[in-house]
Amino acid sequence: MTDNSDTLGATEKEIMYATHQALVKSGYAKLSISLISDELDKAKSTIYHYYDSKDALLIEFLKFSIDRFESTINTTIGDHPKADLDHIITTLLPSQLKKEKRQLHCVLVTISPQALEQEAFREQFTEIDNRLATIIEKTVRRGVRTNVFRDVDPAQEAEHILAVIKGTMYTRLTTNRETAAVRARDSLFSHIDSHLMA
Repeated sequence: MTDNSDTLGATEKEIMYATHQALVKSGYAKLSISLISDELDKAKSTIYHYYDSKDALLIEFLKFSIDRFESTINTTIGDHPKADLDHIITTLLPSQLKKEKRQLHCVLVTISPQALEQEAFREQFTEIDNRLATIIEKTVRRGVRTNVFRDVDPAQEAEHILAVIKGTMYTRLTTNRETAAVRARDSLFSHIDSHLMA
């Protein structure tokens, strides 16, 4: 799978990071090319050289964010399905969100309502879901194949695990239920032990 961020030039990456900072500070509703150019500390024409509209820029930003999001999971995937599945869950539902990761999650939640009306945004959020589901499904499938896990349906397990993770991520960012993430993560670990382990 091609990492989209590897195809971007230095200036385009700078625009992506400036977009991230502008979104963190202003949210989607107030976001503008002017705000992004202020973060970039370059003229708006620099941005328009690469992107003809704010939404076109945000679509590219989502692709860039998907690659960053996926890389945080893939970098330490090893050879043991149980340890790898635990790693995926812990990476997506850590006890405490570090500042940079919280910002990234917040930015994705901020943009996500656009997927209700705009197909281009819906496609990018579908891609995020598909990539995460695929990583989880492959891990479960590997565990079934090596007899670490029972003979379960890997796709169904992936959807279940992903649904819990996504719901908990949203809860963590939009409520003050600070223990929800740890409890949900522990529930997934219990599910793996009781339902998946051979």
